[in-house]
Amino acid sequence: MTIKYPSTIFKGYAYTFFSFFGITSLWVIYLQMQGLNLVEIGLCESIFHIASFVFEVPSGVLADRFSYRFSLFWGRIASIVSATLMLVAHSFWLFALSFVLGALSYNLQSGTIDALMYDSLVAPQQTQRFPNVISNLNVVIEFSQTAGVVIAGFLVHWHFELTYVAAILIGIFGLITVLLMKEPTVPKSIDLPKQTVKSIIVMAYRTLKTNRQLRGLMIFQAVFDGICTSYYFYFQSLMETHHFSGFMISLLMVISAGMNIVGIKLTPWIQKRLAKPALVSGVSATLVGLLLLTWINWISTLTILFLFSQLLASLIEPIFSSYYNEMIASQQRATLLSVASVLFSASMIFLFPLMGWLVQIQTFSFGFGVIGCLMLVLLLLSQKYFKSAK
Repeated sequence: MTIKYPSTIFKGYAYTFFSFFGITSLWVIYLQMQGLNLVEIGLCESIFHIASFVFEVPSGVLADRFSYRFSLFWGRIASIVSATLMLVAHSFWLFALSFVLGALSYNLQSGTIDALMYDSLVAPQQTQRFPNVISNLNVVIEFSQTAGVVIAGFLVHWHFELTYVAAILIGIFGLITVLLMKEPTVPKSIDLPKQTVKSIIVMAYRTLKTNRQLRGLMIFQAVFDGICTSYYFYFQSLMETHHFSGFMISLLMVISAGMNIVGIKLTPWIQKRLAKPALVSGVSATLVGLLLLTWINWISTLTILFLFSQLLASLIEPIFSSYYNEMIASQQRATLLSVASVLFSASMIFLFPLMGWLVQIQTFSFGFGVIGCLMLVLLLLSQKYFKSAK
């Protein structure tokens, strides 16, 4: 039997395809070609996450206070301007400004598209199907990111700036998709007081303060995603050092996407069979093992570990998004999902420069191997906490 979903779900898939199109995913290599050194590139990423830290909760509040479409619309505008700056910039500060606008774009959509699609399932009473919807959404993200990065890979050594021209055009398509969306209407209790910016923030604070499990899951995901993201970006520098061809880069990303899509499609099955503590402990142990193996400083081994690090990151996203949406009320959903992104930004502000410093003074293998040792210690210390979070 075919499930009939609201039209907003399919428009949400289209918007996600355009907003996550990975044509600019190789920005580390791009900035190196523009003359920035690794320290300046690291500073750009830190600036991105500092800006994201500042913007995230206010952007979620805007989505809850006004509308999801409002946030998504201005998110695409910020993305278009950011890509334009990356195309014309010739100084560190203009590149840094582009990263600030990129952070604003990211913040305006992070959590918002998930919340919009979840609320679209409320009226037709299909919220129990959200794990499948979010799984499909992440397949779209993987496909979109891979399609973009494959194109970018072929452009690395031939008119690399065309990647940002394409990003501007894709941003315009995303803007049109937002305009075609219909905001879902979620029934609210007649006794519910009118939402204000202050009341939403207070609700978010109280929920995180009192909900130990939600808080723990958000902190865990922030650190986990921070490590996997750092591995992804610093591996780009490794590809440049080892002179990967455009074809090799594109092929690697296609293989990674194929693995990720298979993993994402399995997430509803995993959620049904593993309790939260068992799942968190399992992926933690896997990540620790992967990081410890980076001590083997062979490019072929590191490439395989790169693939599995991205597979782990793709598995975590839909599973935790489903957990959060089940645990958060509609009126504060975008705000609290934005809090999760704030925690990710906080972890990246610390992790990214730390990893850059470790890689610079030693090697890629040394940097991530050290993080693996630290994670092993934290994993052993946290077992008691996760067993109690049932």
